[in-house]
Amino acid sequence: MSLGRIHLRDFVIVKELEIEFSHGFTVLTGETGAGKSILIDALQIAFGARAEPSFIREGALRAEICVEFAPQAHVLEWLKNNGFEDAQDWLIKRVIDTQGKSKAWINASPVSASQLKLLGEFLLDIHGQHAWQSLTRAQEIRALLDAYAGISLDALKSAWQQWRDAQNRLSEARASQASQTLEQERLLWQITELEKLNPQEHEWQELNAQHQRLSNSQSLLESATLSLACLQDEDTGVLAQLSKALQSLDNNARYEPSFGQWVEVLNSCLAMSQDTSHSINSWLKHVDLDANSLLEIDQRMSMWISLARRFKKPPEELFAVLQEWREQLLRLNQALDIEQLQAQTKEALQALTTQAAKVSKARQKAAPHLAQSITLSMQDLGMQGGVFEVELTPLPELASYGGEEVSFLVAAHAGSTPKPVSKVASGGELSRIALAIAVTTSKLGSTPTLIFDEVDSGVGGAVANTVGKLLRQLGQDRQVLAVTHLPQVASCADHHWVVSKVRNATDTSSQVKHILHLDREKEIARMLGGDTSTGTSLAHAKEMLNMQHATPEKNLKAPVALPAKSKKVKTV
Repeated sequence: MSLGRIHLRDFVIVKELEIEFSHGFTVLTGETGAGKSILIDALQIAFGARAEPSFIREGALRAEICVEFAPQAHVLEWLKNNGFEDAQDWLIKRVIDTQGKSKAWINASPVSASQLKLLGEFLLDIHGQHAWQSLTRAQEIRALLDAYAGISLDALKSAWQQWRDAQNRLSEARASQASQTLEQERLLWQITELEKLNPQEHEWQELNAQHQRLSNSQSLLESATLSLACLQDEDTGVLAQLSKALQSLDNNARYEPSFGQWVEVLNSCLAMSQDTSHSINSWLKHVDLDANSLLEIDQRMSMWISLARRFKKPPEELFAVLQEWREQLLRLNQALDIEQLQAQTKEALQALTTQAAKVSKARQKAAPHLAQSITLSMQDLGMQGGVFEVELTPLPELASYGGEEVSFLVAAHAGSTPKPVSKVASGGELSRIALAIAVTTSKLGSTPTLIFDEVDSGVGGAVANTVGKLLRQLGQDRQVLAVTHLPQVASCADHHWVVSKVRNATDTSSQVKHILHLDREKEIARMLGGDTSTGTSLAHAKEMLNMQHATPEKNLKAPVALPAKSKKVKTV
């Protein structure tokens, strides 16, 4: 079982309501306008549908929806992967305020509406009362067959997009070939001019530093020579004077402890001064401050400045500009390689054709199975001799969804020619066909909870009785909830809830009550259109209930399932 309990507060015309769902087949009945579909609306909002202020009960500040659910293993894995901590009980809570804003939580952890929608796809399969309308839309029809066959279109769509991208690149190259050729020539000329300089990374900064040094060569030489003389002069040099001071202090250090400390300091000063003297002397012996070097650097810097002005770029950016132009030229050469682009387009088309062929093969295999399964269900729904067909029509060009269009054809009666579902005149027949598809595809699915919102509209009599039995059959393996106005369907249910309106002096609200035994007989009698106070109506209702629950279930024709790939379809 998936759904455990739903609790509503100030939702539409509900002040406060709590329902505990059970396994099997559950029906909700009640008079027209009592609010039977409110629970369906609440479940849809709990699982991510659009929340609007109109859902808040008049006079209230906010509406609250809480749903307890018991997820299966694959849903637990999804919850864990999305950051929800493991728990014994799982609760969704969604709150809507009067500004139209909503907040939602799963076990007190915030959750987005998109996450709720995805979770709802795992837990609920809702078939609405106008489900037949989706049978008139090509995309929905195709999606139903693909889901039935277990087909994923991800690889096909990816291949189609890659083919379209390759086509666009080829078309753009052909259309802009002339203008891009001119751009190629311009870039090639610019690169050739700049390669004459062959700028290196950081070279401009190094040239500036060398130029500054050579420009001040005389001053550098004079400074080094004078400094060396100050250090090494025999009489007045720093080294000679430090040596004298050091010797004098050292001779008397045994009489004054402070002298010993000063001796250590002067020793350090003397050592550093001697090192500095040796370094200056070495620099003077090896320094190259030739004026010719300065001339060469001047000429090199003039080339940098000239090209920088020509291309209107700062000199320090010329190296990066050259790299950028080379990359642009490479991209242009690749973009104008028509032969290569043609080969890429052909290769992409081959990959697309391969993927489309796989999808087509799977559709061709699944189509007769789906058609046979729905045809069998139609026989039990008052369309004896009726035939359902799935038609695959090849497309002139491959599309993102494959190489064929999918159509549903139906002959509601024996001897009639199958026609597109959209051209079937009777609304009642459309509803029954939609119900046959819903029952067929739901039987094959894995969603634990199936909800049918008045999909039995337009049927009655023996057909209605069959609908009820089909839904009860589904309830043997799944949790089934149906909103119905048919007593034949309601009498087949394992659990029965009645929705009613309660009026007082100030407002009107809905309430839901679980009914058993006599109360259930009275509700079935009301649905039959009889007077619940008479023994005849109650006897008829009691007989219907006894018939449905005291006799073994007839073997209704089961849908034909594909061996391993079958899964639920939510189209109808």
